[in-house]
Amino acid sequence: MVLASLDQFNGTATKPRLSVFCSDKQLYAMVVDDQNKRCLFYGSTLQKSIRQDPSGTTIEAAQRVGEELVKACIDLDINEISSYDRNGLARGDRMRAFDIAISRHGFLPR
Repeated sequence: MVLASLDQFNGTATKPRLSVFCSDKQLYAMVVDDQNKRCLFYGSTLQKSIRQDPSGTTIEAAQRVGEELVKACIDLDINEISSYDRNGLARGDRMRAFDIAISRHGFLPR
């Protein structure tokens, strides 16, 4: 059994961890405060509020997930994330669209 390092879970209320999972068809994103064990934002390409137009692509929806994440962070006065966990899947058009949406607002760690 492999135990995760405590450094891996380092999100706080003001500097949370961003976790993104991209399946074969969808994208899921969470902003997590690990210290208080709280999810500050959750969004996915499956949500009707993000999908908007049923004929829209999952790439467009992934971009909207990123835009909604940025809005939520601004509302919560979050200016920076502690880490960006892509769950080992860092390729594809959905990930690229999501990354572009959040990088426009400086939410990618340096």
